[in-house]
Amino acid sequence: MSGATDAPFRRQAVRFGAKAVVSEMVAGEALATGRPDMVRRTCRHDGDGAWIVQLAARRPEDMKAGASLLAEAGVDVIDINMGCPARQVTGGQSGSALMCIPDLAEAIMEAALDGAGDVPVTLKMRLGWDHDMLNAPELARVAERLGLKWLTVHGRTRCMFYKGEADWAAIAGTVDAVDLPVIANGDIDGLPAARSCLAQSGAHAVMVGRAAMGRPWLVAEIEAGLSGTAFTAPALDEQLDSLCEQIADSVSLYGTRLGVRIVRKHVAAAVDAVDLPLDNTARRDLRGRLCRIEDAGELRAALASVYRRKRERVAA
Repeated sequence: MSGATDAPFRRQAVRFGAKAVVSEMVAGEALATGRPDMVRRTCRHDGDGAWIVQLAARRPEDMKAGASLLAEAGVDVIDINMGCPARQVTGGQSGSALMCIPDLAEAIMEAALDGAGDVPVTLKMRLGWDHDMLNAPELARVAERLGLKWLTVHGRTRCMFYKGEADWAAIAGTVDAVDLPVIANGDIDGLPAARSCLAQSGAHAVMVGRAAMGRPWLVAEIEAGLSGTAFTAPALDEQLDSLCEQIADSVSLYGTRLGVRIVRKHVAAAVDAVDLPLDNTARRDLRGRLCRIEDAGELRAALASVYRRKRERVAA
């Protein structure tokens, strides 16, 4: 997710057991020109977990150049983005707009494979552009014929953006169309949702998105539940240590001022996730206060105070 799955956050997900994490979407053209912000988006996270970079492009030559650079950098998987619904992306015939242009979509896939060499290439898309064009199964068959390794389908159309509910059952058409593994995405916020999604879609796996913000252990928690193995949620002290480590990593990657600002959305999500004796108004005020702090050290100290309040409540 753009603005969310940067290297500091991915590091925390793999810290708690996620086996595969995906970078923010990066534009092939911008990556080829060496734009610092695009290069940062592809940064490898520390620790285990497959290094997957998601690449977008509107021209095959840009996709090939970007894929070649990523292959040289040693990424484990290159994931083609044909699912982003943002107007600034689709307006340039990239992201989910490619689902409306099958010939170009196929050329983009071929270019990614050409640039990637031996690195596996995968595809993420939506059900289609709108409910009159639900062509994910058709594009899936193209991807399989060309040699892509797996597919991810978000259970919404582009024109739904993130409104309404993901239609997990509609993903079944893509699952049935190919022999490739299909990953279902959209509204997976916990183990019950994951189980329901898999049952309705017939997919081979699920992908977790924004629900993991503030809970970087969620991917491992869902996996443990699906496999029937035990999972113990991190204790409060470990949650705090993880969040403070993410703040430090963000400052190291982006610099002090920008690093603190970028990590704020994760701090806000963590405040929402932690069990505190606060009503909605007080919780909103706490988020606002924490997200106005400009100094990383001050932010960590303030968070320690918040989590200490929770510890005292548990002890009482």
